Amino acid sequence: MLFNSLEFALFFPTVTILFFLIPHKFRWLLLLLASCFFYMFFKPIYILILILTIVIDYFAGIWIAKTENIRNRKRLLLLSIIANVGVLVVFKYFNFLVENINVVMNTLHTTGRIPILNIVLPIGLSFHTFQAMSYTIEVYRGNQKAEKHFGIYALYVMFYPQLVAGPIERPQNILHQFYEEKKIKYENIRSGLILMAWGFFKKCVIADRLAMFVGNVYGNVNEHHGIPVIIATVFFAVQIFCDFSGYSDIAIGSARCMGFDLMNNFDRPYLSTSISEFWRRWHISLSTWFRDYVYIPLGGNRVNKKRWYLNLMLVFLLSGIWHGANWTFMIWGLLHGGYLIVENILYEKLPSIQNPISKFAIIIKRGSVFFLVCLAWVFFRAQTTADAFHIIKSAIVGIPQQIKEIFSNTLNARLHILYVNQSVFNFIVAIIFILIMTMIHYEQKNKSFDQWLISKKTSTRWFIYYLLVAAFICFGVFNRTDFIYFQF
Repeated sequence: MLFNSLEFALFFPTVTILFFLIPHKFRWLLLLLASCFFYMFFKPIYILILILTIVIDYFAGIWIAKTENIRNRKRLLLLSIIANVGVLVVFKYFNFLVENINVVMNTLHTTGRIPILNIVLPIGLSFHTFQAMSYTIEVYRGNQKAEKHFGIYALYVMFYPQLVAGPIERPQNILHQFYEEKKIKYENIRSGLILMAWGFFKKCVIADRLAMFVGNVYGNVNEHHGIPVIIATVFFAVQIFCDFSGYSDIAIGSARCMGFDLMNNFDRPYLSTSISEFWRRWHISLSTWFRDYVYIPLGGNRVNKKRWYLNLMLVFLLSGIWHGANWTFMIWGLLHGGYLIVENILYEKLPSIQNPISKFAIIIKRGSVFFLVCLAWVFFRAQTTADAFHIIKSAIVGIPQQIKEIFSNTLNARLHILYVNQSVFNFIVAIIFILIMTMIHYEQKNKSFDQWLISKKTSTRWFIYYLLVAAFICFGVFNRTDFIYFQF
């Protein structure tokens, strides 16, 4: 079920109201059934995959907790990880591997080809798989008791607000909350609805509007060059942020209305002054997952520099692979790994640039980080590596000629170059709301959006309430567009 759908507009209040009406001892069952219904709205048959991994990890957790022999505990953990990763490999990576093997076989002129499987990737598979693995790993480490209530454990994996696109929760944060009796609180409902409104604004008013520009350019890479390509790439950077952080806000907000606290997943990442800071602010639940379960076990930065750099590249390569079975995602991950290595070297050579004091230096650093992130987004958004390199080349080559056209043509012709065959109205609306969002991000400082808004005086707060609702009604794009991260 899409958050931006009429079905969810009915589903959310119904489930929330029933949650507070029924006795506490039955609430876990309501949420589990509601979560199953929510997931089956996409493709009912794929709930069987969820059930299979839930059963495996549930018993693996209990057996790990009961087993004292460290070798047997490792074997049980490995069994759980293989089961989860195996499902990912079959549905997400098998065809990619086969296609590349077939290319190699064709290059070597060998006979025979491996057939491609006719399967569709279950929505949100990578998210709930990683959440399930964090449970068995934490039980193995002794940081989490094995959950003996099968229904509660199933709810941990399937909790509908964050089931298909996170945040990827740790068992220590969420499992105990399902046992706590939640009271209806005005503060929770107000905070939750504010976050949901902010999320819907970012998704429907900004992200889905920008998608029209981005899709027009990246879907026809041979027809565009120069400034439109640059604008489309910047727009994609904003689109993917608004789309994904918008989902996270709606997820966190809908859970908070019932009294559940989910982890923050985004913290204004485009205000970062370094790539390392960007990754502390972007998709926090995934970046911390890789940090805790891959980077630190590999040795992190406690090893020699060559090994440290290798650890960074490996983690970001895996992050790219997590996002999709395509060379473009791998290059995207490796670029960010390379950025971090170069950044570390620069900070060693020029330590004074690490912590800028002047506003001008901060602006320069933020601009540099945004440029590097946008460059990597080209590979993330392009369908193929060839398209990505073509986009980068066409962006550079086309600029001189278009600058001449802008200064020599009529105003309408100048605008046509900028807004890429879309209406000038849509273009201006998109720019205005991006600026509004950016100003709010600057004003938030270290507060979340709901905390920042609640701290305002009543007149200001209600003005922003009306502004969000009016923008949603008047300028929202209601075409039931999937969230970008559903494909992962």
